[in-house]
Amino acid sequence: MKVNFTDNRLKEKIYQGQRISSEEASALYAWDLHDLALAADMRRKVVFPKEEVGFILDRIINFTNVCEAGCAFCAFHAKADRVEPFELGLDEIFDRIESLIKAGGTQVMLQGGLHPHYTLDTYVELVCNVKKRFPEIYLHSFSPAELIHASRKSSVTLDEVVSCLKNAGLDSVPGASDLLVDRIRKIASPNKLTVNEWVCAMEALHRGGLNSSATMTYGMGETDREEIEHLAVIRDLQDRTGMIRAFIPWSFSPSRTRMSHIPPATGIRYLKIVAIARIFLDNIVHIQAGWLTEGLKPAQIALSMGATDMGGVLTEELVVKATGIETHTTRDELIDIIKNAGKIPVQRDSEYQVIQRFQ
Repeated sequence: MKVNFTDNRLKEKIYQGQRISSEEASALYAWDLHDLALAADMRRKVVFPKEEVGFILDRIINFTNVCEAGCAFCAFHAKADRVEPFELGLDEIFDRIESLIKAGGTQVMLQGGLHPHYTLDTYVELVCNVKKRFPEIYLHSFSPAELIHASRKSSVTLDEVVSCLKNAGLDSVPGASDLLVDRIRKIASPNKLTVNEWVCAMEALHRGGLNSSATMTYGMGETDREEIEHLAVIRDLQDRTGMIRAFIPWSFSPSRTRMSHIPPATGIRYLKIVAIARIFLDNIVHIQAGWLTEGLKPAQIALSMGATDMGGVLTEELVVKATGIETHTTRDELIDIIKNAGKIPVQRDSEYQVIQRFQ
């Protein structure tokens, strides 16, 4: 593609390490992928100059799929009639955690739906029981939507929810964001939470001393500018709080959902979003390569386009699997993928501290 004067000015701004505007970020979608990759990798070196790529040994435990939100983009909740309704008992949860610890894992992600009968006490009891049995495990669990849900069901403030969960042993909360655009949310998840409610939940976590992450589920019929609108909400929140450890983009998997008419996003789109996010989110250190939805090869390429982390091995992931996508990996496979990308693999903990390097 020919670079015009405006692109040259924007390139100069990016390479000087300056913050770009939302309008400028929208212009990056038209850039040549190679130019975008070079610019993104340069910006990665500004915030993370090491040539290391991390991963964590963790396990997602989906403890229920009973959910009153009934989102149109989800094939996992019981109302979607794809997966039978279930709730795991404590013994089943304990068995899964034990197997993770035996494999050298360090982090558990407890993930559930917005169960109509779950109150704050339900979540607190679950955290207390897990931490009592496995005090060494790091609990990176629940979601902003579940915090709002607990607040409503128990008629308490978000600050009280966060305080109770932290005192019970919760270590951090994934900032599951879907797409932070209310126009899309009214179509895809009208019964879940609004953009403002997501922000309020995240700010409550920050006030309570808990860190988080931020995700982006793109490809749900949004425009380029709406994707940047999503990133702007995250960047503004990070400016105020500094609480976001990582940004994780992944594409919407439309198969088997009520939004199956939407064509799946391409791999090129994924790589562009990784690169644009790296340039725009100048206040977030880590961007994860989304191997679970994109596949291992595109995730490997993302390591040259601004991503610094491969996320977790994610034993037993069920939500994406419900859409028909089944991607699996192991510690050894991630190590090989990272090495073949010309990077140094490191096993990390939940706070992005290195546990072991693999030269």
